[in-house]
Amino acid sequence: MGEVLWLTIKLAGVTTLVLLALATPLAWWLARSKAWWKEVIGALVALPIVLPPTVLGFYLLIALGPHSPLMAPFQAFGVRTLAFTFEGLVIGSVIYSLPFAVQPIRNAFQAIGDRPLEVAATLRASPMDAFLTVALPLARPGFLVAAILTFAHTIGEFGVVLMLGGGIPGKTEVLSIEIYKLVESLEWDKAHQLSALLLAFAFTVMLSLLLIERRTGRLRP
Repeated sequence: MGEVLWLTIKLAGVTTLVLLALATPLAWWLARSKAWWKEVIGALVALPIVLPPTVLGFYLLIALGPHSPLMAPFQAFGVRTLAFTFEGLVIGSVIYSLPFAVQPIRNAFQAIGDRPLEVAATLRASPMDAFLTVALPLARPGFLVAAILTFAHTIGEFGVVLMLGGGIPGKTEVLSIEIYKLVESLEWDKAHQLSALLLAFAFTVMLSLLLIERRTGRLRP
């Protein structure tokens, strides 16, 4: 139980940190770009929302498997496959939770508008300075929402982690898979305990998001 819980939290934490780093420039580009094809990229980013997790997990299993061309460059370093590894779970979780990180940050950047950045430009701030000192602080609520959603979404993953990780004890077995195994083995009491834990966690997440929305709404001019 303790090992499964720690592995789940570790996966969610690493995934959240990686996604915040990846989603920030992507969300900024989607919010500011005038390119006509940016919505094509936006649709690709949002695809995991509607794509069945088992489908995504299946293709990731192939992409990260030993016979994948994507893994060929890594075989020289002794890495034949990332399937059924923690690193593979991180990659799958990052892709699966990508829209839950990008969209809140993109919305926050769009809500800023052009005026604050134009003012920064008149004060001779470079685009990077304006981004770091104006855009990021103003978009802080979006980052908070993205972090909470990403962490919670990763905690509740099932289809992707099952297909890609296989539920190997001590290696890729997370809470959702543990619950599935307990139900299969008719250990209802233990399944109830873990399910209640995730239920309480989900309620806390939703309450936190509503409170953040209420607070940021009040702070808007």
